[in-house]
Amino acid sequence: MIKFLDLQKINLAHQQAIEARMLKTFRSGWYLLGEEVKQFEHNLSAYIGSKHTIGVANGLDALRLIFKAYIELGVMQPGDEVIVPANTYIASVLAITDNNLVPVFVEPDADTFNIDITKIEAAMSGKCKAVMLVHLYGQAIFSDTLKAMSQKYNFKIIEDNAQAIGVTHNGIKTGNLGDAAGFSFYPGKNLGALGDGGAVTTNDDGLAKAIRALANYGSETKYVNQYKGLNSRLDEIQAAVLDEKLKHLDIENERRREIATYYSQHITNPLIVLPKVPVDTAEHVWHLFVIRTAERDRLQQYLTENSIQTLIHYPIPLYKQEAYIEYAHLSFPITEAIHNEVLSLPISPVLTPDEVEKIVEVLNKYL
Repeated sequence: MIKFLDLQKINLAHQQAIEARMLKTFRSGWYLLGEEVKQFEHNLSAYIGSKHTIGVANGLDALRLIFKAYIELGVMQPGDEVIVPANTYIASVLAITDNNLVPVFVEPDADTFNIDITKIEAAMSGKCKAVMLVHLYGQAIFSDTLKAMSQKYNFKIIEDNAQAIGVTHNGIKTGNLGDAAGFSFYPGKNLGALGDGGAVTTNDDGLAKAIRALANYGSETKYVNQYKGLNSRLDEIQAAVLDEKLKHLDIENERRREIATYYSQHITNPLIVLPKVPVDTAEHVWHLFVIRTAERDRLQQYLTENSIQTLIHYPIPLYKQEAYIEYAHLSFPITEAIHNEVLSLPISPVLTPDEVEKIVEVLNKYL
């Protein structure tokens, strides 16, 4: 079986360095809010180009804390609206509703899977205080038009950068395009921890200070609590692992691009719709390579029978989930077509040329 994602092989490629960092951290006797986290935050800021990085427990908390901090700072208040793509993963919306903010769903562009910026202004009301950009599947989404719109209507641009670390748009890395960004280091991400982990990046001094406090029980000084905060801290061992793997991120992302290019040039089956490759290859890091087909389940079964593991990202629109039953009356045709047709092929820096060729060969024989 060709695995969808061989995490063991990915991490074993850096075994010696990771084990050395973990052992050093273990022997230090300091496991939270220590030097490893500081070093990783510093190096991630340097990589992204942001003034601040705050390590947190996971990607959902990263987004939750951004909104929570804006509320504490008086920039937002419960009941304000946040525009978000209708086809994103549920975490993007959980971060909004957990802060008693209101999600306003906007259809994606069918070619890129990212939010259709041309539809944002029509979805806005006087209560709109933020637009969440989700760089879905690893492709950057941004425009000067959106930036001008944010200044005109005075809303914040929040990036959900869980899937797109290392991407650039006009030479600027995602995570440094808007006002603040949330990162996930879930093990399967392009930069993955050996457990959960996340981070927030921003150039806003006041926001960074509030987020750092909120993530630590609302405390800047031990036992002095300025806010009703959370316990959401990136631990030292995960920070050490991430800091080591960050050194190899660009090389591994480039391998993903090579595989995506091969897929795009060699999958010729007319029953399969391939994702659009951006003109500037730096705008995609191919966290996922997502194809579309009318009979998705039949194709997935065919691939399984041919020893190729695939996944569906995502089978059910979030507004059709039981958790958000209050939005079940909504309908977004592009989003629903995407959810019914998408299938993610294996793509990772450890996928071998023979495996890539086999995947293409099997797909082209599908009838």
